[in-house]
Amino acid sequence: MNITLRQLEIFREVARHLSYTRAAEALNLTQPAVFAQVRQLEGQLRTELIERIGRRLHLTASGRAVLETARAVLDEIDGMKMRLAEMQGLMRGRLGLCIVSTAKYDIPGRLGPFARAHPDIDIALTVGNREELLARFAANEDDLYILGTVPETLDAEWRPYAENPLVVIAAPDHPLAARSGIAPSEVAAHPFILREPGSGTRAAAERFFAGAGIAPPVTMELGANEAIKEAVRTGLGLSVVSRGSAELELQTGRLVELRVEGFPLLRHWHVAWPRGKRLSPAALAFLDVLLGKGRHKAG
Repeated sequence: MNITLRQLEIFREVARHLSYTRAAEALNLTQPAVFAQVRQLEGQLRTELIERIGRRLHLTASGRAVLETARAVLDEIDGMKMRLAEMQGLMRGRLGLCIVSTAKYDIPGRLGPFARAHPDIDIALTVGNREELLARFAANEDDLYILGTVPETLDAEWRPYAENPLVVIAAPDHPLAARSGIAPSEVAAHPFILREPGSGTRAAAERFFAGAGIAPPVTMELGANEAIKEAVRTGLGLSVVSRGSAELELQTGRLVELRVEGFPLLRHWHVAWPRGKRLSPAALAFLDVLLGKGRHKAG
């Protein structure tokens, strides 16, 4: 039996996405090459690791067992590389970041200077919704995780690193656009467009309105901030979003921030990692940047 680390890496990626195509994209390989490596691994192990049911891929019982071992082996290899880098005083390796989609307006500006200062660090950035991030957290697939509110049930260490105010946005010609001192009950009389259930932004907005004893009509749920902003701009309703995610549209007048009593809702961005996880030098260096201890901060 001659199993290679590359085969384990490829199988782990296929198991992560349950898609040969998406795994190939993540690995910068062709889909046939990824498929061939998995089939070769199955042949060496003399067992089926992945089965197709309908249009979807599923891990077999053997596949789940191999995935657990693959993760352990590859984590040990990463740990060895990290320890060697520490011994040699080198700032190189890989930084795996997973961020909620609303943080994509904040994190790239911080990553740019960091990447330029540390060109030997490979950065893998994954953007997803809150549920996807928590699933990756549970599987320990990344070094650091960026999200709004850290669930109390999450076995994590975390730090707040930046403010993330939530605001009510509207089209420039909305009847409330020129008003000030708008009561929450007034905006609640208009249709709202919100993120999908489970979104941290949506949960914060719902808590605010519930505390005021009102419930705005949610006429549309969208899974992307870009779609929400466009729907608001065209007059389909109001929304609550992170001010940072709408900064460009607010500056150019494509959207307006309504001056609603109680807003902005003051929240923070948090960086989190599994409790007890030994962070790599690369992760510690970027953590210092986020917490304002590093030399290279976003402008």
